[in-house]
Amino acid sequence: MKTTLHFQDADTFYEQLLDAHTGLDREQSELLNARLILLLANQIGNREVLAACVQAARDMPR
Repeated sequence: MKTTLHFQDADTFYEQLLDAHTGLDREQSELLNARLILLLANQIGNREVLAACVQAARDMPR
């Protein structure tokens, strides 16, 4: 699992993510997030890396 910044253009990605949620209600927004998570997880593919990412996200402070 990469823990250092690995984005090529984080600001552009963030803008795209925000734009994708524009006009969606909460349920649609949550569905978009779930679909995106599954697509990105498919790109990673490695079960151990995915498990580490899930745990790291869960352990992050609020």
